Amino acid sequence: MPIIEFHLPKTIAKALNLRGNSPKHQQLRVLKKLLKKARHTEFGQKFFFDQILMDRHIIKKFQEQVPTYDYNTLYKDFWHRTLQNLPDVCWPGRIKYFALSSGTSESASKYIPITQDLMRGNRLVMIKQLLSLRNYDGIPWKSVGKGWMMLGGSTDLEKGPGYYAGDLSGITAKKAPFWFSPFYKPGKKIARTRDWNVKLEEIVQQAPNWDIGFVVGVPAWIQMCMEMVIERYNLKNIHEIWPNLAFYVHGGVAFDPYKKGFEKLLGKPLTYIETYLASEGFIAYQDRQDPKGMRLVTNGHIFCEFVPFDDKNFDSSGNMIRNPNALMIHEVEEGKDYALLISTSAGAWRYLIGDTIRFTDKERCEIIITGRTKHFLSLVGEHLSVDNMNKALKLASEELNVIIPEFTVAGVPYKSFFAHHWYVASDDKIDKEVLCKKIDERLKQLNDDYAVERKSALKEVFLDVLPESRFLDFMRLKGKVGGQHKFPRVLKGQIMEDWQKFIATGTI
Repeated sequence: MPIIEFHLPKTIAKALNLRGNSPKHQQLRVLKKLLKKARHTEFGQKFFFDQILMDRHIIKKFQEQVPTYDYNTLYKDFWHRTLQNLPDVCWPGRIKYFALSSGTSESASKYIPITQDLMRGNRLVMIKQLLSLRNYDGIPWKSVGKGWMMLGGSTDLEKGPGYYAGDLSGITAKKAPFWFSPFYKPGKKIARTRDWNVKLEEIVQQAPNWDIGFVVGVPAWIQMCMEMVIERYNLKNIHEIWPNLAFYVHGGVAFDPYKKGFEKLLGKPLTYIETYLASEGFIAYQDRQDPKGMRLVTNGHIFCEFVPFDDKNFDSSGNMIRNPNALMIHEVEEGKDYALLISTSAGAWRYLIGDTIRFTDKERCEIIITGRTKHFLSLVGEHLSVDNMNKALKLASEELNVIIPEFTVAGVPYKSFFAHHWYVASDDKIDKEVLCKKIDERLKQLNDDYAVERKSALKEVFLDVLPESRFLDFMRLKGKVGGQHKFPRVLKGQIMEDWQKFIATGTI
């Protein structure tokens, strides 16, 4: 178990064992640490961080004096100057790395600041997650010390005036600690490759030379890679070439739609480990076997606030109001959806990350991701979340015994009212009318608002079944192939127009 047995520096070992206080006090300590570090920055001076630190009610004072931001407002007011190589804007020093947004809903790339402090905090969480494998039963420990196949963005980063930019996974791989190099696959040379198809071909060529214990990446791309290896070497399953493969670390998208197709490629079961690693920071991770959710990182480098995702705090388009009701971790309730605000060691302050989460176990601080603030359907008050969609599709596909790895949904006008239009990816033979009916029925069971509106203004549900290759081709045309790129579950605005044009003509 060489990767487990290394000796940690005392400072890291101390950070890994912060268990004493309650999540509330842990988060208070994190906020104080962030405010102290950034108090002499432009942002810290503008919003009087020194005053906040001296106040008895530090969190209340912080919320009163510091406004909430989304990417556009924070970039316009502050972050654009960090791209001009100016120091001490929202975090001490100059920003040398930026993670480019991987979303498909925005036409322009977002530049998310990545600092050494953020990377250090992320690495500590990664080590915590690795050590949490001790909580799992029946772990094949010999696999932990084998190769880690991390299928991410290129480490050949875009060069700017005083900075580098690229996919977060590429930055993470480029800045990986020295002790991880012997385990890291596909290795530095292949990792630099920008062309996704060339990178996959090189991985397939090298696959017989590697002894892989972990695979890490977005489900669609990991599945594609394994399928290529199996086809190239005429294998029955991936374990014929990687017999020690035992773990799959995934995140960023619900795994359930992919699981059935994924497991057809295996010779034996894997241990699935979910993570919540966003460009803005490592927010949560699965730390035990078969949990309800992921453990929120409360004692690290991110301070969290939770805004109830309701009509009081968000408009019908998913835009947050100016002064939302932001709760602390001890004030949340299980089973309710919250939009996540984070303040981080990269100079994100009260930043609306865009995800909605739900606490499944408040005592253990376990959460699930339920969707995006703007990636939900509520044309007429149906309040349909991505979590609802995932569950309905999973139940329907299981009932019909078919594999549906991708899907997306659009809200469309219909006879003076409205309808939902589903597009699902499957290479199985499917009666689309039957599938559509089953999804509709399941959604009525899962969501009372949806059930009500299906009797009113939401007049119809349409569904088209497309080959999985059509979804991948669209992503290629959008330049969103590989790495952390995911297909959007809800289509709105320009992305919906592009998709509808692509379906009709094959081009964008």
